Amino acid sequence: MKVSPSATRLLHHAGLALALLGASPPALAADAAPSSGPLIEVRLRHESVDDAAFARNAGADTLRLRLGYRWLFAPGWQLYVDGEHVESLFGDRYNSTANGRTTYPVVADPETDEINQAWIGYSNDGFNAALGRQRVMLDNQRFFGNVGWRQNEQSFDAFSAGYAFGHGGPTLRYVYLDRVLRVFGHENPNPLLREWSLDGHLLHLDQTLPLGSLAAYAYLVENKDIATLSTRTFGARWTGKHAFDGATLGWAVEWADQSDYANNPAAQSARYRLVEPSVDIRSITIKAGWEVLGGDGHSAFGTPYATLHAFNGWADRFLSTPLDGLDDRYLSVGGKIGKAAWSANYHDYRADHGHQDYGHEFGASIGYPFGSHF
Repeated sequence: MKVSPSATRLLHHAGLALALLGASPPALAADAAPSSGPLIEVRLRHESVDDAAFARNAGADTLRLRLGYRWLFAPGWQLYVDGEHVESLFGDRYNSTANGRTTYPVVADPETDEINQAWIGYSNDGFNAALGRQRVMLDNQRFFGNVGWRQNEQSFDAFSAGYAFGHGGPTLRYVYLDRVLRVFGHENPNPLLREWSLDGHLLHLDQTLPLGSLAAYAYLVENKDIATLSTRTFGARWTGKHAFDGATLGWAVEWADQSDYANNPAAQSARYRLVEPSVDIRSITIKAGWEVLGGDGHSAFGTPYATLHAFNGWADRFLSTPLDGLDDRYLSVGGKIGKAAWSANYHDYRADHGHQDYGHEFGASIGYPFGSHF
């Protein structure tokens, strides 16, 4: 598998958000105290793909409207619901995975109308819980995320609970997964792109250390629709930052072991490892990384519920791990010039098993806020 040097992906997006920028279940929420109120969010987006494997380039102009409301109806209790409408503008010059335009490269933003989140939650004295359709975002979203990059979010029908023990103690989270609503939309003609039925148990423990923080996790997920995706994963992640002499040194180190689980007919065993040091100097961040998703030619380490676009390059060539695995060595640099944020990165890809050369990728981005709502 080669990453074509002529395959490019260009994205422009603008958003207008009013009243509330989003909501997550209380077990996974931000520190800010919630308040009752509406969500109104509009995101206009253009994405183009120039891929040498296709005779025509893709150009996707899409509009997303998200409307929602959070209601704090009793002390500690809240109810949240939001829905999404995604519409294609100016014609379908791209393969949305649902529109049948297979002569174009894929831009996975199909037209859809659906309930994105609908959950009831309770929080009190370090305890949080939520039941219903919700976001599930753990750590850096390498294993479970909402795929916020796409117009249609990924969400889960789930129960989540968390407890912070306080006084320097750990934070424990548990999530039960019943179903995942995928980014390809509930109107997709392919039922396996619409959703997967799950029986999943996620256990996650965070502990702040004198130097950084440590997370340990166990993810046992049975996929009732695609049995080969049923896996158990055990791992640990250590992250932190340390300031010295005008600079800040950062790091992320992670290791995980994955094997077959429940209805999986195959005997699978693969490992994941990550080493990612970084340094911040005068508002410039330089980061190097080595991420390996193991493979043996028959099966590979998989993360099918992750926010995949955030990893292994922006051209989306590795949304599923090749059977020989993936060895990704990368370097990135980024910073700010006034209000503008910029970054550039380089990835070198090869197989973990057999060391086949997959190719390389260079990416660059720049973003500028035009106001408090744009």
